[in-house]
Amino acid sequence: MSFYVGLRPNIRQSVFFDATVADGVRSFGVYNHMLIPHHFGDIDAEYHNLLANVVIWDVAVQRQVQLQGPDAGKLAQYLTPRNLDNTRIGQGRYVPLCDYEGWMINDPVLLKLADDCYWLSVADSDIHLWATAIARERRLDVFVDEPDVSPLAIQGPKATDLAVKLFGKSVKDMRYFDFEEKMLCDIPLILARAGWSKQGG
Repeated sequence: MSFYVGLRPNIRQSVFFDATVADGVRSFGVYNHMLIPHHFGDIDAEYHNLLANVVIWDVAVQRQVQLQGPDAGKLAQYLTPRNLDNTRIGQGRYVPLCDYEGWMINDPVLLKLADDCYWLSVADSDIHLWATAIARERRLDVFVDEPDVSPLAIQGPKATDLAVKLFGKSVKDMRYFDFEEKMLCDIPLILARAGWSKQGG
């Protein structure tokens, strides 16, 4: 089966696009200016696998906005009403981002990679541009960009078992929203324990 996608200049493909097409994807949507796979032809079976087994999802559309520099922590704190004072390196936090009037505009997970480096794993909106503007307005010494990172999710009640096979038993000891730097087949990655469903992942 051939799959043709009419791309516009502001819509990107994931690094997993070719593999997703080879696996039989039937539908795409657009999220964060990227194509996101919707389903592979049997929505009921995919839902059952999420509830009873394990599924793997291309969620590269969940872009990371990187805050890096001496004032990275100041900018991260300015963007959210949540107190980040006790956030440790290797910890993630759910952080609502609010505008000047207190309206929530995004609800990413923040990952603290270092004292001077944070990632915001954002939902569908241009947080990169917004955070850059605020950093300049506040005259903060921080560089805002999008690192070359492509999230991939495993979800479902057997997701932890799969993670143990790939990374070892220590993953069972990870707290929710904690993350660790790992290697898999010579690929450096960050393994985070989080999920969009109660089944975990």
